[in-house]
Amino acid sequence: MSETDFSEAALRDAVERELPGVRADLERLIRIPGIAYDGFDHSHLERSAEAVAELLTGCGLDAEIVRAGGQPSVIGRRPAPPGAPTVLLYAHFDVQPAGDPSLWDGDPFEPVERDGRLYGRGAADDKAGLMAHVAVLRAFGDALPVGVVILADGEEEFGSPSLGRLLAERHDQLAADVIVVLDSANWSVGVPALTTSLRGALNCHVEVRTLSHAVHSGMYGGPVPDALTVLSRLIATLHDDAGDVAVEGLVGAATATVDLAEDRLRLDSGMLDGVALVGTGRLTDRLWHKPALSVLGIDAPPAAGAPAALVPTAGAKLSLRLAPGDDPGRAYRALGAHLEKHVPWGARVSLSPELEVAPCVIRTGEPVYRAAHAALRAAWDGTDAVDTGIGGGIPFIAMMQDAFPDASVLVTGVEDPDTRAHGANESLHLGEFARVCLAEALLLRKLAELPD
Repeated sequence: MSETDFSEAALRDAVERELPGVRADLERLIRIPGIAYDGFDHSHLERSAEAVAELLTGCGLDAEIVRAGGQPSVIGRRPAPPGAPTVLLYAHFDVQPAGDPSLWDGDPFEPVERDGRLYGRGAADDKAGLMAHVAVLRAFGDALPVGVVILADGEEEFGSPSLGRLLAERHDQLAADVIVVLDSANWSVGVPALTTSLRGALNCHVEVRTLSHAVHSGMYGGPVPDALTVLSRLIATLHDDAGDVAVEGLVGAATATVDLAEDRLRLDSGMLDGVALVGTGRLTDRLWHKPALSVLGIDAPPAAGAPAALVPTAGAKLSLRLAPGDDPGRAYRALGAHLEKHVPWGARVSLSPELEVAPCVIRTGEPVYRAAHAALRAAWDGTDAVDTGIGGGIPFIAMMQDAFPDASVLVTGVEDPDTRAHGANESLHLGEFARVCLAEALLLRKLAELPD
């Protein structure tokens, strides 16, 4: 592409030219199982960071592997042309654990294409987001119309525990006029979306104790409570009969302007026939603007081989999704008070936090936001983007809003309802990925044209 030809047609050609190489590099990244959770081999995160730094250097950026006490991240920079804005492009290269390999149709870390989708852990969340940034940089080449800072996070799936320190230490290096986050989802295949709000997250571990040691279930069962029964009854108090979260003091709202058809939600989530939806209100409010509480795992003896003994201690990992406007600290106290109030039979209960992600709301109506809508409309051949909330949290966004309150934030992504992020057989729709790359290229051109 010439240094002066930023036409839509020229950008389309440039992006299309780069896509084969971008896909090859995406597949190489997928093969690196970089997981930031405790208990996994973190050397793969080092390998991932080195690969990302090499990719950014190849795009003409000054790239550096950085850390602030946690896992590595990568920062790449290219200064803005005179009078042009600086845009920070965010994505992450760490991934969720693959889980049970028998649930995958192949090796989770060996990418494979089937029916226009690329399968593999991180294929969409969020190595494709990172490679979309790379595609745009390659498409513009030396003619990049804006300054760019790329922040590739190496521990987002683990809650980005050291990101706050990194932002403080690298504040001037990361400063930007516009922040673009490619770690969200589109409305459907063929319909793009901009995310306007995100729920927060509070993961914690609840433990109940009834005995100092296990005892014979026949000799003591009846008057002596076991911890698993106590835990089961306690978990049952977390929702009311309709399935709404029953913890007092949590924030919730009914503000969605679009709704989701029940049959689509059932199909996208893989719900079994006959299983009822839970909760009340619009589905989009239940997904975006109201709290949700799920049990992610239970610490208990496995059923196979369990002895005939009353279990003295049992625990569970709880995931509380926080509505926009709520506060993780306040929600944690509310959950703790609920558990203390409802634990049966005087059992001892304790709660310990694991992960906090603040909810956030994105400013809309700004010229930057209108430019993003126009870029998405062009990339999707005239289809307007839907403004949506999202049920998941992205720690980076709230942190960046605090660190750079004057910057405009745009949140979109490469995922679609069949991506199955965090689940088995995660995949990327390759046609939608191409549109995402084109949309970001068009957006950077539009941002360069906006008045100061």
